[in-house]
Amino acid sequence: MKHQSQPERIPMRERLIGAGLYAPIALSRALPYRWRIPMAGWLTSRVLAPLAGYNKRVRENLAYACPDLPKAEADRLSFEVTNNAGRNMMELYSPEFRDHVRRMPVEGPGLPLIEAARDEGRPILFVTGHFGSINATRLAMIEMGFPMGVFYRPMANRPFNTHYVQAMARISEPLFEQGRRGMLQMVKRLRSGGCVGILSDLNAHDGVPLEFFGKPALTSLATAEMALKYNTPLVPVWAIRGANGLDFRIVVEDEIPASDAVTMTREFNARLESMIRQHMGQWFWIHRRWKDGTGPLADRGARHLAVLEGSIED
Repeated sequence: MKHQSQPERIPMRERLIGAGLYAPIALSRALPYRWRIPMAGWLTSRVLAPLAGYNKRVRENLAYACPDLPKAEADRLSFEVTNNAGRNMMELYSPEFRDHVRRMPVEGPGLPLIEAARDEGRPILFVTGHFGSINATRLAMIEMGFPMGVFYRPMANRPFNTHYVQAMARISEPLFEQGRRGMLQMVKRLRSGGCVGILSDLNAHDGVPLEFFGKPALTSLATAEMALKYNTPLVPVWAIRGANGLDFRIVVEDEIPASDAVTMTREFNARLESMIRQHMGQWFWIHRRWKDGTGPLADRGARHLAVLEGSIED
C-alpha cells in the first residue's frame, strides 16, 4: 500500500506574515487603477519598507556602489526605489495592467532581429534585470508574439509565494522555478524554438566575480552559456517607467554578440549598469547584489574565472 505524501506544514507565524503581506494588495483592488498603483508605491516606500529596513539597505548599497553620491540624493533614491517596488507588486495583481501595457511603445535596435527570429520560429533568450518593470517587459513581448517562459526565484514566505506564482502565471506561462528541474524545463523550451526570459542581476553563489558599478559581484554565467550552447540570440530588454509612474517605454537592445560566456556576461553587466545610471531609482537596490563579492565564495569564483580565461589550469 502506497503512503500518500503529507501536505506541507507551514508554521502559523509564517502564515500570518503571508496574510499580512497579501492583505494590502487584496484591499487595494477596490481602488481605481490610476489611484491603486501610486497608493501601493506610497505605502511601500513610506510605511512597509522603513519597517522592514529596506530603505536602509538601499542606502547601504548606494553608499557601497556610489560612494560619492550625496546623502540627500541617496535618501531620495531610497524612497524612489521602494516606491517602484510597491508599484511593481500591485501591477502584477491588477487585471487592468495588461490592457495598459498593450498601449505602450516598443522601440530599440534589436526589434528587427527578434521579429525575424519570431517569423522563422527560432528561439530567443531575453535577458533583463530587476529594473523598471519586469512584468511590463513580459507583457510587451507577449503582445508582439513572443510567448515568454520565465525563470523565477520563489518568494521566501511560502503562503505569499502561492499568490505570487498564481499572479505571475496569469501574465504568461510556463514558469520555471529556480533549480535543476526548472533549468531542464527551460532548456527544453529553447530546444523547441520557444522564448525564455531570465533575470541575470542577482547574487549567484555559483557565479564568478565580475565588475558591476566598479565592484566585484558574483554573477552567473548560465544565461550566456545557454545562448551559446543552443545558438540562441541573447537580447537585453527593459521596461522604463515613465515620469507619471504608470506608463512605460519598452526598449529592445541589440543582441549581445556571441563570443564566450564571460565576455558576454560582462557585456550584460555593463549594459545593465548603463541603464541603471540613467534611471537610478528604477533598479531594485534592495538586493544584496555585492554580498559575496569578497570572501571564500568570491575566491572560489575567481579561481573558476581564471580557469575559464586560461590564466591558470584546472
